[in-house]
Amino acid sequence: MSSILKFGPFELDRQNFELRHNGEPVKLDQTPLELLLFFAERAGTLVTRGEAVEHIWGKDVFVETDTSLYTAIRKIRKALNDDVGEPRFIQTVSRKGYRFIATVQEVPHSPPQQDPAGADSTSAPLIAATPADPMTGAAGGRTAQRLIWIAAVCVLLAMGIILAVHLRLRHTASKVTLVVLPLENLSGEPQQEYLADGITEEITTELGSLNPDRLGVLARTSAMTYKHSQKSARQISQELGVTYLLEGSIRRSGPSIRITAQLIQSSDQTHLWAKSYDRELSDVLEVESEIALLVAREIQLKLSEQSHERLTKPKRVDPEAHDAYLRGLHGWNERNRNGFLQAITDFRRATELDADNAPAFAGLARVYTLAPTFAGIPASESAPKALEAANRALAIDGTLADAYISVGFVEGHYQFNWPAANREFRRAIELEPNNPNAHFFYSNSYLSPFGRHEEAIAEMKKALELDPLSKVIQSFAGRTFIWARRYGNAFAQFQKANQLDPSFALNHQRLAQLYAAIGRYDDAIAEEMKARLLSGERQPQVVAKMDMLRRAVRARGAPGYWDAELQIETNGPNPPESYSRPYGIAIIYAHLGQIDKAFANLETAYRQRDAQMSEIAVEPQFDSLRADARFADLKKRVGLPSP
Repeated sequence: MSSILKFGPFELDRQNFELRHNGEPVKLDQTPLELLLFFAERAGTLVTRGEAVEHIWGKDVFVETDTSLYTAIRKIRKALNDDVGEPRFIQTVSRKGYRFIATVQEVPHSPPQQDPAGADSTSAPLIAATPADPMTGAAGGRTAQRLIWIAAVCVLLAMGIILAVHLRLRHTASKVTLVVLPLENLSGEPQQEYLADGITEEITTELGSLNPDRLGVLARTSAMTYKHSQKSARQISQELGVTYLLEGSIRRSGPSIRITAQLIQSSDQTHLWAKSYDRELSDVLEVESEIALLVAREIQLKLSEQSHERLTKPKRVDPEAHDAYLRGLHGWNERNRNGFLQAITDFRRATELDADNAPAFAGLARVYTLAPTFAGIPASESAPKALEAANRALAIDGTLADAYISVGFVEGHYQFNWPAANREFRRAIELEPNNPNAHFFYSNSYLSPFGRHEEAIAEMKKALELDPLSKVIQSFAGRTFIWARRYGNAFAQFQKANQLDPSFALNHQRLAQLYAAIGRYDDAIAEEMKARLLSGERQPQVVAKMDMLRRAVRARGAPGYWDAELQIETNGPNPPESYSRPYGIAIIYAHLGQIDKAFANLETAYRQRDAQMSEIAVEPQFDSLRADARFADLKKRVGLPSP
């Protein structure tokens, strides 16, 4: 292989691992330089983000959307003086990856040899002149040569036309991506933030359902990280890798509302359109539909007959019921006990005010589905309520993916009816391929419990592509790797979630448990302390508990740690996903070697229909129980296959 790649005024010297501009070295760090070489060697070919990440950082780490890749690309563009808006070297292929578009020549590393006439061989044309035909003589050779050149030009012109048409069709048919940035609350009243956030989420959902094959819409969670951000539209679009941004504002005044929206093309920051709506609150859904239609028209998105009919159908809502629904969304997104309890109240009120409010019933189902984790409501109480609310939602509107997700969760984790769970999750994905929760729950609530780890990881990656800045999904991906026994990847995921939100208590708790499981007790104690403090536990109590754990480890090692943990967990309060429920207590007894007590607690967890019972087949901390016949019996009753 040649040692030097030439493109424009630049050279990439493989042998000396150096980038040069007109012969002068250009400073570029190792990672960007490796990435540039990778791109240049594949000039003209799409390099996906996954391929770039795997080449630089290795397999099975969720860094497709990590700033490390964007930072490397940014450094390359700076070194090449390349403009992302009008690229000469690296073209961003939205939501896919990158393509090196400059012409690349390979030349020997040694100095070029001169021909007998002194001409530099490297300056020879790409299409060499045809020698004279010895049979026809010089004149005939020139005529033949002229005809060959004319034919070659015609062929090139034809190829150019075909290529242009092909690229045009490819551009038209390719998938584009969009993010709905959080609407700015211009009312001047902080208590109206729920309204701005809720309408942002509704517009996101509306756009995401238009044509999932052609338009990918990033989830609300990732968009919300830019709330009150000072970053420019250009910066945000580069970080998220989207084709378009939709931004705007709302202002509420009594029963009236003003919504403004504008669509921005990421490549050149062109404002494609902007519009203001002054309407009554009862007309807010019609405004959202009109915005969706304008977006579809601007990006030439073909809508199905059903989608067009849905968007143009008159929609008036009970303003009070809709307000309650938006408040419920706010509580749901807080992901804590108080938020969940308030969400239950608000969603219920929305359904009482409007008995046909399918999204409110679906919202109520979502809250009850995760209430055991975030609100401390037993599954025996919350699961039937989740199923009832989800079925009510689907009876009103059979196209709500979130309702199918809730049904799938209950069928799997509570009813242990796994075929039904599989069917419901797949139906949700079919209806809303852009819904990250559909891929997320299919991964952790069906594929992982059955040990289908590669498929589970693939679905989790899809969820992260749709919601790259979700701390919830990033953190749970760590558990996906634990079940696959890829502990290094699990640590990387938990650390990434910490970077997204250092105050996310649940992530610290999961990291603490991983440290404890592998015997790094000091690290486990440090992370558990963070989890407890961030969960609202009083500092003096937390400090006393952690001091007790440290003394126990110093005195007795691993048995001391688990004995002290058992005492702490049974006396509360405890953060979410602690060892405090019977399933977690069973883990502690398994570590202590008290097998009978471990099984007694697992039996209690089974009777209570603890959602974590679906994880027993893949939970590494139960390895000491697997040879016992009681473990195989439990798996059978839970409906999980035996090895």
